[in-house]
Amino acid sequence: MYFESRSQAGAILADKVLEKYRYENCAVVSIGEGGVLVGEQIAVKLHCVLMMLLSEGIEIPGESLSIGAMSQSGQFTYNSQFSDGEIHEYTSEFHGYLEEKKREAHQKMNRLLGDGGIIDKDMLKDRVVILASDGFGDDLSVLDVALSFLKSVRIEKLVIAVPFCGVAAVDKLHMTVDEMHILDVKENFMGLNHYYEDNTLPSKEETIAKINQVILNWR
Repeated sequence: MYFESRSQAGAILADKVLEKYRYENCAVVSIGEGGVLVGEQIAVKLHCVLMMLLSEGIEIPGESLSIGAMSQSGQFTYNSQFSDGEIHEYTSEFHGYLEEKKREAHQKMNRLLGDGGIIDKDMLKDRVVILASDGFGDDLSVLDVALSFLKSVRIEKLVIAVPFCGVAAVDKLHMTVDEMHILDVKENFMGLNHYYEDNTLPSKEETIAKINQVILNWR
């Protein structure tokens, strides 16, 4: 399945959750700017708040592999695809490099948090949280950090809404969320942008404006 844009994919997902959750106490939490384009459509249809969870992945030097990701709370979550032995090996070899990258990631997110409109844990308590993303591929580090972040919040239910997932992501979601809305499962993941005709993403400023103004766009 291919999509014209992230917004179009979000509109399809919004129609799927509308009947069940329109009158529920919901909050949409989006992962990254692409996730906001998906989540915006859901939040508008459900008349609920839209938030973005900031995270920064950290790659292993010389390899296109993410060892993990840091959330806006400063918590680092290792990529669940690695074994304990592999994590120990990488952290031992690249300890100084990884610690510096963690500091840089935390500082970057703190600057963005100063702009407001990102996420408020208190507003998630006792709600149905719909976690929206523009897709999960082979790298599960961003999904891992989102799930880890939400573990610290007392929520009623965790629902995933995503246009497509790789097989490993689906397997993980089966074990960690209460309900899944996935439009397509990709056995051979080709990269996020491959599945969208329009890959234009909003700037950080535009993203924050969308979050802050979503209630005005209810229809």
